[in-house]
Amino acid sequence: MDAQGRGRADNIDPADQWVLNPNTGEYELRLTASAPQSAVPRPRRGNPAPTGAGTRSGQRARTAPERDSPAPPGTDVPGPRRRRGVPAEPPPGRRRTRTKPKKSKAKKVLLWTGGSMAFVLVAVSAAGYLYIKHLNDNITSVSDDGASTGGFNKDQAINILVIGTDKRTGKGNDGYGDAGSVGHADTNILLHVSKDRSNATALSIPRDLIVDVPDCPTQQADGTDKVIPGTQGVRFNTSLGQDDRTPSCTMRTVTELTGIKPDDFMVADFNAVKTLTEAVGGVDVCLAKDIKDPDSHLNLSKGTHNISGEQALAFVRTRHAVGFGGDLSRITLQQQFLSALMRKLKGNSTLSSPTKMLKLAEAGTKALTVDDKLDSIGKLKDLGLELGKLNPKNLTFTTVPVLDNPAEKVKATVVLNDAKAPAVFDAIKNDVSFTEVKDKQKAAKDAEAARLKGTKSAASEVRVRILNGGAAGGSAQLTLAWLQNSEGVLKSENAGNAPAALSKTTLEYAPDQAAQARRLAEIMGLSGSALKPGKSVTNSQGLPAMTLTLGKDFKGAGEPLTAATKAPEVDKSTADKVKCAS
Repeated sequence: MDAQGRGRADNIDPADQWVLNPNTGEYELRLTASAPQSAVPRPRRGNPAPTGAGTRSGQRARTAPERDSPAPPGTDVPGPRRRRGVPAEPPPGRRRTRTKPKKSKAKKVLLWTGGSMAFVLVAVSAAGYLYIKHLNDNITSVSDDGASTGGFNKDQAINILVIGTDKRTGKGNDGYGDAGSVGHADTNILLHVSKDRSNATALSIPRDLIVDVPDCPTQQADGTDKVIPGTQGVRFNTSLGQDDRTPSCTMRTVTELTGIKPDDFMVADFNAVKTLTEAVGGVDVCLAKDIKDPDSHLNLSKGTHNISGEQALAFVRTRHAVGFGGDLSRITLQQQFLSALMRKLKGNSTLSSPTKMLKLAEAGTKALTVDDKLDSIGKLKDLGLELGKLNPKNLTFTTVPVLDNPAEKVKATVVLNDAKAPAVFDAIKNDVSFTEVKDKQKAAKDAEAARLKGTKSAASEVRVRILNGGAAGGSAQLTLAWLQNSEGVLKSENAGNAPAALSKTTLEYAPDQAAQARRLAEIMGLSGSALKPGKSVTNSQGLPAMTLTLGKDFKGAGEPLTAATKAPEVDKSTADKVKCAS
């Protein structure tokens, strides 16, 4: 039934008022149905028409009277013609009134356009859909305590830390997690989205990985500040909840482990999986064998199943009935589940249904806790639009490379695989895709590599100013001494500290200094991405020189800084592929 058949306007479902405009591809809010036809009839055939300018006396007018001319008494006047979609003019003498929609929060809606996929525990922040204003009141946020970058930026790569806790909250969760748990970091995914949005990597961090948890300044629930001492050689999951640690402590632990500083975090408990899967109508998962796990309560036969609610939670919590029965096997199930949810949101009617989107938004904002840099619908919407640009085939799921803890006879924890893990971290830090992306990212990488190709000046001709832009104290002077004494770069000088800190070392040069830049890059082991075509500066002798700024990645004089250009070989899966759990 349309709005005219409903009676009063305030009985109209707001979700039914959004209509897809085929010209723009966006939804538009139609507050009322089409305006009713004018109640004033058209002229009857026997009635004389008025005489006006442009007609001879006694001649019947062929057009309706001019708008400013009143009709003679007793004459029926037709309503003015209007273009389709333009509201009708009110009858003469009747004042126009405008009906304002009620300001009820439940009926003020916003449309997200451009976002078209989501990530489970991040889910609602990553899709394009309707939001109503009261969703702001659903959002729970806690301080990042200075552990983040200060929030994601639209023109930079994005790193979101997604944390799933084992805290028992809500009805029906008694069978999951540890009784009385304060909410440890049991599921941890560092989601990296490339700067050009062409690809993303979801890096799972095992909860039983042995790490060093650093000192953690936190704002407690009562508003007080507290520095929680760090601990060495403990499980990763104790970075949250233990000793009153907040999500910012998990952030700091991730930075300590990987060298990657997250922009934002999101935290979800057991209820998030249940409510979000119910909101989207369940997700399809595949099993290569029958699974019956009395611990997680999962009981499914071999084949494909649509799961939601309690069943979905049991699926992501089970571990004893799959793989080797440990946490690493459970991680594989969780990655399969996230891929299935992404395919559901990307491929079916969820994103085009206002009703489903409202339901998903309600569930998601109630289920998630975010940092205080991501604490409004507007900010979540912006993040959603960025994540919505991703193609599932270019979202790679992988896990931090680990080994069984050699110190244990009964294997319960894992340690970092020092031979493989650093390459994974470096690839993410350098925005390298783990899938083949044949678009603008490859073109950009090719352009960077081309900067290293060509003639090179002699070391004695290289003129450069060295700045410290975030490296260890004294690095500029040590580099100067090494270049002059060991490498023959005599036309170099220490220019002190840079105006601002940089995460990566850079070499800026003018076009006519390209040969000098290639020589210095070869000497220092700089990658093409470190070379920044720009302009020269004047050194202390008044001569043009390049500018070398030592960033936070600087390892020391003589240590090469070649950035990763290709991702290492790792066990991985992509979100577009169906993988059956075994």
